[in-house]
Amino acid sequence: MSSDSLEVVERVLTAPPTLGPGRLVCVDGPAGSGKTTLARAVAHAVPGSQLVQCDDLLHGWGGLPGLAASVAALLAPLALGEVGTWRRWDWLADDWAESHQVTPGGLLVIEGVGSWSPAIAHLVGVLVWVEADPDLRLRRGIARDGEAMRAHWLQWRIDEDALFAAHGTRDHADLVVTTDG
Repeated sequence: MSSDSLEVVERVLTAPPTLGPGRLVCVDGPAGSGKTTLARAVAHAVPGSQLVQCDDLLHGWGGLPGLAASVAALLAPLALGEVGTWRRWDWLADDWAESHQVTPGGLLVIEGVGSWSPAIAHLVGVLVWVEADPDLRLRRGIARDGEAMRAHWLQWRIDEDALFAAHGTRDHADLVVTTDG
């Protein structure tokens, strides 16, 4: 386990529950920064953790503006100790797919651009901001998604910058992780 993931786990597990009987970590930051790697390490380190990736909650490439409402809808019942649900976006079919349940209690890790918003700040035990050089992030994204997706990636960067400016996400982070090296 990396020192960053260890620090996240220690912080969230030593703090009181914030999500009903459970705990919540949001791993946010710009696309291609390494959020998924860190979130998986955190979830793997705590037995019984649940991981939700925001890429699965987005209504396609233009879905970022509606993401905060989707995350809040998932968390509202969990905060009451009830089961939360979310529906997966099928990127290949360009449509909504099956629904998934998240059980209350334990550790929930939500990962992705826009995973944190002011609307859920009171439920978040630890907010981690992951960042990397913008050129490196674009190279990572194109390597993963292919050159044909470059226009989507360039627009996404504009959209995420606007979201982060509106929410002040980095300023609210409990921990900042840089993955340039």
